[in-house]
Amino acid sequence: LARCVETASPILMHHLLHMSVFSQSFSPCGKFLAAGNNYGEIALFSLSAALGPDANELSQKPILTFTAHEGPVFSLLSTDSHLLSAGNGEISAWSWAELIKKCLCALPPSLRSSLEIPEINAMALNPADNSLAVGGGDNNVHIMDLENGAFKSVLQGHTDYIHCLSVRERASEVLSGGEDGAVRIWDTRTSQCVHCVEVYKYETCARPQHGKWISCLTTDSDWMLCGGGPSLSLWHLRSMSPTSVFPLSGCQRQATFYQDMILTVGEGQCVSHCLMGGEVKAQIPCTPHSINTLAINTNSTEHRVLTVGGSSDHIDVFTNLSYKAFSLRF
Repeated sequence: LARCVETASPILMHHLLHMSVFSQSFSPCGKFLAAGNNYGEIALFSLSAALGPDANELSQKPILTFTAHEGPVFSLLSTDSHLLSAGNGEISAWSWAELIKKCLCALPPSLRSSLEIPEINAMALNPADNSLAVGGGDNNVHIMDLENGAFKSVLQGHTDYIHCLSVRERASEVLSGGEDGAVRIWDTRTSQCVHCVEVYKYETCARPQHGKWISCLTTDSDWMLCGGGPSLSLWHLRSMSPTSVFPLSGCQRQATFYQDMILTVGEGQCVSHCLMGGEVKAQIPCTPHSINTLAINTNSTEHRVLTVGGSSDHIDVFTNLSYKAFSLRF
């Protein structure tokens, strides 16, 4: 038995050492966090336990870990009842009720949709018509009807694979950012591209040494944030022009609007706090050397936290934006 433990231990250490967290999503009740890694595993953490008065090291470990996909879990998203996970060519839906019960009876997904897409890098929900936008390695955006799991349209125009998606619900628009350096704005009613912004062609944003791809995209009413190879920049969607460019050295992978600020992560061991005018106000240290995912729990005021994951088996938790409170661990 001792020998078994000795041989298993280095394997586990190697597993943890080379782990990257790619995706995360909070449960509809806001009490749980799901995180997906490069090994195809999804871990479920109890935020109420980790944030509770009796929290200890065990409270920071998953209450459930299972293999969801053969390759990495590139994207996670929550609906009112399900956790959606995306991997190589497939999307699976897992019942939150069953996950929370820690129901391990092989956990069959209630929906598994196969697509001829090498990598599904991004998913975005459109609550207006209960649809799901999916983007990945075939250069297209696919729109799925969540009522029946059928794909109802394909948005074609990118010339290379898609990294990121965002939905402008009020405008019935989906935005996509790709390896080709373009941000395309699609009218979901007509499936037509209504605008195409090639960010790398704007001198203030261009960074030819990094490339032209767009890996980071988010919207808030009339505003868009995008970056990647080009510098992270803030755009006004009515004038289709960049109003601020942020002086961040690394390529950004995820950004979000929060209160009167912009929070962004990417290459580098920190969360950057930026002001809308283009100023970097603060850079808060994190555990991972490179960060893939940032999420804010808006589903529960009691468990309102910022969580950050990347090139580590740790997921940093911020109860206050100014410093890391603790880390969850796979």
